[in-house]
Amino acid sequence: MSDAAEGTPGAAAGRERKPVLLRLDPAVHEALARWAADDLRSLNAHVELLLRQALAKAGRSPREAGPLPRRGRPSKDA
Repeated sequence: MSDAAEGTPGAAAGRERKPVLLRLDPAVHEALARWAADDLRSLNAHVELLLRQALAKAGRSPREAGPLPRRGRPSKDA
């Protein structure tokens, strides 16, 4: 049974996450990596958070978007 079917937090309604290739200026990458580390997030998770915040601010958040995956390590009973 999938995580989404079991209602596991962080499972985006059974949807597969989309990989995206993103080219960044090295200085921008370093700044984002430091910011992500300060917030105890991966760079990928931090970029997604920033993009979601920008979408919300612009009034363009998709209604069908699932919640952000939970931070931290998965529980041992998962």
